[in-house]
Amino acid sequence: MKVNFLTENHGIPPKYKEGLFTAISVGFGLLLVGTLFIITPNLFSEIVDFFKDFKLVDVPNTNMIFPAPGHPSIHSVVYQAAAQFSIALTLFQVIILALRFIITSSLVKKSESVSNLVYWAGASLLIQSFLIDTTHVSFMDWFEFWSLIIVLAGVSILARAAFMAVSRIQQ
Repeated sequence: MKVNFLTENHGIPPKYKEGLFTAISVGFGLLLVGTLFIITPNLFSEIVDFFKDFKLVDVPNTNMIFPAPGHPSIHSVVYQAAAQFSIALTLFQVIILALRFIITSSLVKKSESVSNLVYWAGASLLIQSFLIDTTHVSFMDWFEFWSLIIVLAGVSILARAAFMAVSRIQQ
């Protein structure tokens, strides 16, 4: 298949091209989840144990109570699976973004891919830093992690806006 075949329209409406991306994304997601369950021994029971361990705990340095695992440091298998999931989605988003440039997807779809790439790359770094590399995950680490995930969601939205702004300036 020649590259120009991908970039030529051939009468294919853009919504069908985006439908192809959706199908690829859903298929990859199912493949990824299935693969994680195959390569991670007892992942299902580890996830069940993880959620069974949840209880209401005091958020350090606040007067708030939120759900958290009662023993956050014993769930390394779940954290490792989440890290692998995030890394795989990061790499997938790189490929999707490259394909979006090759077939000239809309600016909105390209910026969405940039946002997803920023989010999943950041999530994999946060999981590694706060949940895996920490010798003993504490409640403080747990709540810092989730606070930073919220910040990361904001950063990914800003990355999307910045990409759109820069792209429009260049047009």
